[in-house]
Amino acid sequence: MTETTEATETPAAHRHRTDSFPVKGMDAVVLAVGNAKQAAHYYSTAFGMKLVAYSGPENGSRETASYVLESGAARFVLTSVIRPASEHGRFLARHVAEHGDGVIDLAIEVPDARAAYAEAVKQGAKGLEEPHEVSDEEGTVVLAAIATYGETRHTLVERSGYRGVYLPGYRAAQPVVEPPEKRTFQAIDHCVGNVHLGHMNEWVEFYNKVMGFTNMKEFVGDDIATEYSALMSKVVADGTRKVKFPINEPAIARKKSQIDEYLEFYGGPGVQHIALATNDIIHTVRTMRAAGVQFLDVPDSYYDALGEWVGETRVPVDTLRELKILADRDEDGYLLQIFTKPVQDRPTVFFEMIERHGSMGFGKGNFKALFQAIEREQAKRGNL
Repeated sequence: MTETTEATETPAAHRHRTDSFPVKGMDAVVLAVGNAKQAAHYYSTAFGMKLVAYSGPENGSRETASYVLESGAARFVLTSVIRPASEHGRFLARHVAEHGDGVIDLAIEVPDARAAYAEAVKQGAKGLEEPHEVSDEEGTVVLAAIATYGETRHTLVERSGYRGVYLPGYRAAQPVVEPPEKRTFQAIDHCVGNVHLGHMNEWVEFYNKVMGFTNMKEFVGDDIATEYSALMSKVVADGTRKVKFPINEPAIARKKSQIDEYLEFYGGPGVQHIALATNDIIHTVRTMRAAGVQFLDVPDSYYDALGEWVGETRVPVDTLRELKILADRDEDGYLLQIFTKPVQDRPTVFFEMIERHGSMGFGKGNFKALFQAIEREQAKRGNL
């Protein structure tokens, strides 16, 4: 396997270049779903998120229903179509029919949406929505949108002039259930996209050029492959590392990879998984598993020599073994991580829970064990 941290620019040069597209962080992950009300219940009860806002027929949205859930800085927006009457409504209805429940928008908060949009389009991005203001009694938000891989978009959100719960048109909502006293997770760590073979570098270059993102990591070769399947991955991020987007593509192998399976069932490129940052992965896994969330299984043999190469972590190996949590260490520290099974009927979108202790990696040492666990699930579905 080849893993590289690419640093082709000096820090000063990188800061100068990225000043043209500064970002403040992830604003929201927006999912189009078949039934937003039921999905909101699932993410409230199973993920411990808190319903904070709603838009629907009761407050003037005749075409769609949207539920906004939060956990710390992480925000999900779940949207479904009630009666598709506009181009947007027809898009949502078709998207769910063709792709199943999936991410349609990785919204990014920016200090100046007009400037960000202008820079993105200047650098070759396809504009989807020109900058425009939306207002209510709580203030004004400036929104714009550009296209990325598949039918995914990046909405650019400038919300410094807004005091409301989410966006104009939304109203505060009572929680579906009372969230746990201790949060299950605190933030969105990274969002992973899958694209077709031969297109990974195209989208890496898109983020380099359009947003000034730089390449954090590159994963290719034997350590990101098993006996049957393989993939390649590169990670792009903004200069502050608040927004990180790994991009995966399949590699030629003996059988169908997890990326191939996703592309087949999703019907094209899209967001494969969302990594959620937690500061107590033991609490997270115990709480979510008790609520019915299913995680990928890891054989006991993975843990037999784990302590020898990972070293000491805050969680004993026996506890990691009990909960099937993976561990990895690099030159900066270590991380603990675990992956859910797909959270809808199609084997597409899933989630990662990650606890970082210095490491800014992505679990390089766990790739083979993770892919073998995914392959076992693929075999059950008859898709390997």
